[in-house]
Amino acid sequence: MKKLTALLVLAGCTHVAVAAEVVGNVQNAKAKIEMCIGCHGIPGYKATFPEVYPVPMIGGQSAKYIESALRAYQKGERKHPSMKGIAASLSEQDIADVAAFYAQQTRTADPK
Repeated sequence: MKKLTALLVLAGCTHVAVAAEVVGNVQNAKAKIEMCIGCHGIPGYKATFPEVYPVPMIGGQSAKYIESALRAYQKGERKHPSMKGIAASLSEQDIADVAAFYAQQTRTADPK
C-alpha cells in the first residue's frame, strides 16, 4: 500500500512539474494571433455570430485570465462557438504564448 501511495504522489508531482514548464513566449505568439486580431484587435467591434456580441479588448488583460478563458472555451464551459473552435485548436504552449503576448500590451495598444 505504501508503494502505491508513493507512486501516486510521484505521478502527481510529475504532472505538476510538466505543467509548470509551459511558459509563454511573446515572440512566438506573433505567429499565432492572426485569428485573434480579426475581432479582438478592433476597438468597439461587435461579432454577429451566433448573435450580436460586443467583443472585449484583451490587450492588457492578465495572462492567467486569458489562459483560463481559453481553457474554459476548450472545455465548453464558455459557450461562444467561434471561440470554442479557435480554443480547441490551441495547444498548452499556444495558450501560454497568446496570453503572454496580450498581457504585455496596454489596454489601448494595437496588437500588431
